[in-house]
Amino acid sequence: MEPVGVSTEMALLSNILAAYAFITENPERAALYFVSGVCIGLVLTLLALVLRVSCRTDCKRSSTKKPPRESDSDSSDSDADSDTTSDVSARRHRRFERTLNTNVFTSAEELERAQRLEERERIIREIWMNGQPDIPGTRSLNRYY
Repeated sequence: MEPVGVSTEMALLSNILAAYAFITENPERAALYFVSGVCIGLVLTLLALVLRVSCRTDCKRSSTKKPPRESDSDSSDSDADSDTTSDVSARRHRRFERTLNTNVFTSAEELERAQRLEERERIIREIWMNGQPDIPGTRSLNRYY
């Protein structure tokens, strides 16, 4: 009787040899399969990240939900749907305004450093734009582009 480990090792070895033979016979197809696998993996990773971020914001939103208000008048379902839609849009608008109003820089030193960096980038951009040599042939082409 053969041990089970030997048969699995032989199967693994034969599979590796079969894969190597396939790759050597069809290099374009093997490259296509590899690139397709990488692309599918990236798409699935992106999908997972989007779902994670959207679920995180939805969970935070549902945990901070207020109890339903009691009203004396009977309202239809469409009114309730429009109320929840307007509430969601109002929350989004408030969140957007908060992100605009928050100060990114925690200290005056960081703010000064960022301003110096912006000024340096502006100066370099001006030097780059003004320092380009004028090539006679390109000047006539610029009118059409």
